[in-house]
Amino acid sequence: MATTVNFPELLRSDLIAKFGGDQFKFLTTPVGDQVIETPKAASHALLQYLKEYAGFDFLMDVCGVDFPNRAKRFDVVYHLFNSKDFSRVRVKTQVAEDETIGTATNIWVGADWFEREAYDMFGIVFEGHPNLRKILTHHQFVGHPLRKDYEADAQQHCDSVMQIHFNNTPEQRGDLLDSRFVPINIGPSHPAMHGTLRVMAELDGETVVRANCEIGYLHRCFEKMAETHPYNQVIPYTDRLNYCSAPMNNVGYCKAVERLLGVDIPPRAQAMRVLLCELSRVIDHIIAVGTGGVDLGALTAFFHLFTYREKVYSLFEKLCGARLTVSMTRVGGMAQDAPEGWFDDVLAFCDEMSEGIDQISKMLLDNKIFIKRTQGVCPISQEDAIAWGYTGPLLRATGLAQDLRKTNPYYGYENYDFDVPVGTNGDIYDRYCVRIEEMRQSIRIIRQVCKNMPGGDYTIRDKGIVLPEKKDVYGNIEGLMNHFMLIIKGLRPPAGEVYDATEAANGELGFYLISDGSANPYRLKVRPPCFAIYQSFPTVVRGAMLADAIATVASMNVIAGELDR
Repeated sequence: MATTVNFPELLRSDLIAKFGGDQFKFLTTPVGDQVIETPKAASHALLQYLKEYAGFDFLMDVCGVDFPNRAKRFDVVYHLFNSKDFSRVRVKTQVAEDETIGTATNIWVGADWFEREAYDMFGIVFEGHPNLRKILTHHQFVGHPLRKDYEADAQQHCDSVMQIHFNNTPEQRGDLLDSRFVPINIGPSHPAMHGTLRVMAELDGETVVRANCEIGYLHRCFEKMAETHPYNQVIPYTDRLNYCSAPMNNVGYCKAVERLLGVDIPPRAQAMRVLLCELSRVIDHIIAVGTGGVDLGALTAFFHLFTYREKVYSLFEKLCGARLTVSMTRVGGMAQDAPEGWFDDVLAFCDEMSEGIDQISKMLLDNKIFIKRTQGVCPISQEDAIAWGYTGPLLRATGLAQDLRKTNPYYGYENYDFDVPVGTNGDIYDRYCVRIEEMRQSIRIIRQVCKNMPGGDYTIRDKGIVLPEKKDVYGNIEGLMNHFMLIIKGLRPPAGEVYDATEAANGELGFYLISDGSANPYRLKVRPPCFAIYQSFPTVVRGAMLADAIATVASMNVIAGELDR
């Protein structure tokens, strides 16, 4: 069961001394999350204090929640992280439909896209935001799709393309083009943009004067669909967030639901999830490194690495029958146990993969052309990375060894021997160095898991959470009735909320889940790592060469499925 702790007394007393004792409500949820409820008027000053004096230097997420029957209809929710003591706090404030709330972009620059998302999805207006316009829905879209009164099956088609435009800030000049420079579209048809990203730029020769990103080409309504489906039926939707490492999304979502339920999954299920996550990290990094090489003209590395990716997909297929989008986890554990000999197959793959990593390191990292194209190109400082909300390999490339598997370990990661690779310059070269070394560390973890796989069951056997096995459904009346009741009634976590995060391949993958006690989530907000990272792209590439901008997109490993959810 989750351990209940009290709200940190030192932080509470500091805030009371600074702001007075009657403004805030300090709450600790049953699952241990720390929450501060604040009036709207004090929210900006509170956020600024938490960053500058309480050490909450990371703004991980900003989102809205709709309560249409309440006088103040919306909750605006901020999730903060302290990189010094690894603590978290959630700040919530209520906003009426006709009210505005001050922007946090002057505290964290990374609040930009998150506030635009809340504006687009809910209609929440952030006063003072420098560029508050739609971000996920198209320019002809009417309404706000994550409001409860917007029907999930209501579709609105777009029949025109927006002209090249930039942010509505004084230095960006919005839609006004400068005749001295050449406007250009990079994508969505450009191969480096995966068919789902559009970058608009102005060029002075081959130098990027300014740029702007347009996303929303692959908006799959994940969060809206989660509100209309039972908890276990949401799992296949998580596969499509980052389809390059699908099991990690399954695990992150199920872990959040289980934490809200207050259940611990068996040791064998934990170990199997670690194993799947690390295999997924390897193939995700394979895609990042391989396609990054392609975008720089190194096609051989791509074909060589994808051989190993296919080997992992064959392991997934042997385990569950699926390869790309697998849906292997269930709330309470795993869908099934591993077949006989599967862990030996995984160990054999580790031997092959270790040789492959050494080979690819020589082909790319030791290649003079690759070094010249990436070393010192489009670097980002550690301070700027934190301000934008970078997590994962891109943050570690700046020298900050932040990894949730170490700072906030789960599923026994604290018992495994592995290192957290870091870079020094935060440039494209360091990003690839970190990813390649992380592949080596994942192989270390996988070997330890396989050699020390716990016995016992692969799932809990709670009749209100987990479906009985098929042999029981077909073999006895009790199993049949248990199956029937769980399908009809649905999994029902207690009313409450939780934010839970895992270290996915690209960084922190967080799920903010609100339950009203029904069979469907009331609100499920996903915090994908790509979203925070990609918003910095126009700033990072400003002043760089066009070819370097292409290399930067590849090094960010932007996955449209989680970006445009």
